[in-house]
Amino acid sequence: MTDYRIEKDSLGEFKVPADAWYGIQTARAVENFPISGRMPDIDFVRAHVQIKLAAALANTQPDWLTATQRDAIVAACERVLNGEFLDQFVVDRFQAGAGTSHNMNTNEVIANIANVALGAEKGQYAPIHPNDHVNMGQSTNDTIPTAIRLALLAKLPRLLNVIEHMASAFDDLAVQERDTVKSGRTHLQDAVPTTLGREFAAYSWILRRCATNLANVRPLLCATGLGGSAAGTGLNTSPDYAQRVARELSVLTGETITVGNLAAQMQSMSDMQTLSAAIRGVTLELTRIANDLRLLASGPRTGLGEITLPAVQPGSSIMPGKVNPVMFEMLNQVCFQVLGQDAAVAYMTQAGQLELNVMMPALGSALFDAMDWLTNAVRVATDKNLKGLIINRDRCDRFIHDSVGLATLLNIRIGYMKAAEIAKESEQTGKPVREIVAAHGLMSEAEFNQLVLAAAHGVGSGGGGG
Repeated sequence: MTDYRIEKDSLGEFKVPADAWYGIQTARAVENFPISGRMPDIDFVRAHVQIKLAAALANTQPDWLTATQRDAIVAACERVLNGEFLDQFVVDRFQAGAGTSHNMNTNEVIANIANVALGAEKGQYAPIHPNDHVNMGQSTNDTIPTAIRLALLAKLPRLLNVIEHMASAFDDLAVQERDTVKSGRTHLQDAVPTTLGREFAAYSWILRRCATNLANVRPLLCATGLGGSAAGTGLNTSPDYAQRVARELSVLTGETITVGNLAAQMQSMSDMQTLSAAIRGVTLELTRIANDLRLLASGPRTGLGEITLPAVQPGSSIMPGKVNPVMFEMLNQVCFQVLGQDAAVAYMTQAGQLELNVMMPALGSALFDAMDWLTNAVRVATDKNLKGLIINRDRCDRFIHDSVGLATLLNIRIGYMKAAEIAKESEQTGKPVREIVAAHGLMSEAEFNQLVLAAAHGVGSGGGGG
């Protein structure tokens, strides 16, 4: 009894593991591409199987698929979509250009499941053949980019949800801290008064703006080139196949799948690049926000210390009691990796040549990673740190009244030059601005405190640039 079976393709014979549900072309790819050790993304696997199922339904017509063949393929696809056989999708993410190896992996697994269900043996490929029936009317050229689009559409709501989750947490903090006055900082130097509520509300606003940009990519991803077959020609496709398969995919995915330009959608990865750019946009903002929170939490005694982030683990192997802002350090690291994936997508987008972009397997993988990593990182940073954030109001109050930037509030009363003199005196003597203005008889300390409060809430007249 051997632990393998012999299959044959156009290159000759090859050993396939006896218990494998895939076939010879997959086995060759496993041997050819021991690159990353990473198997295909699960959303991508499911999306590709959905395409095979939709194609079987669209191809059921005279001289194409029989009802028996259709039912066998559909049943096999449904088993995979229900979670069976997922360990049989084994081709490394870095593989033959365009994704032919993964396409055949899917075709072979579905064919073997269908044939065994019909009483045949694995590897016989009758009555269901991987190329002739499972791949009917299709090509790697159109199924792989379509599967990438569908996988991205599946991931998009998850990413949008966690961004909204973080934005909502900032909303809660903004309401809670709307009256917490603090020193604003520009150029990392003391500036005019503001409130923590305003800072947090700004974070929430920009995250939602970025999320809107992400969501706006959805219609682009829904326009597929499925039905283009090889080189966008529609070669060997059944009548009205592109429209029929789009309708079937719409039902399967819940998305409004449309037919794009069949040639362009395999030549160009522009829509994926647009998504990557939107991901880059939110990533840059998340990086900035994470940096801000780490600055605000710095200390606890020798930094800003205006907020305290919840302790989730000890911060040092040598310094007792040290606690680090690890969740937002993690978010920074993830963001930097995502920016690297964006750069890879850009290079691979421009690497398309003539009728096909053969970089699709790695391009898709880069986007899958970016979305999954960002989704997970934003979720845990929000739940484990942002939601438990503590405001150190005494610290904020001390800083605001120590700030030389408060002299700006005097501009409209005594003019810029005299206000600058007050600021210089405060800096040289270390006295608070409110004490100096009282000593100069400009106003009482209580009146100045009210001026600070009004300014922090945006109440007052006059204006100027920063």
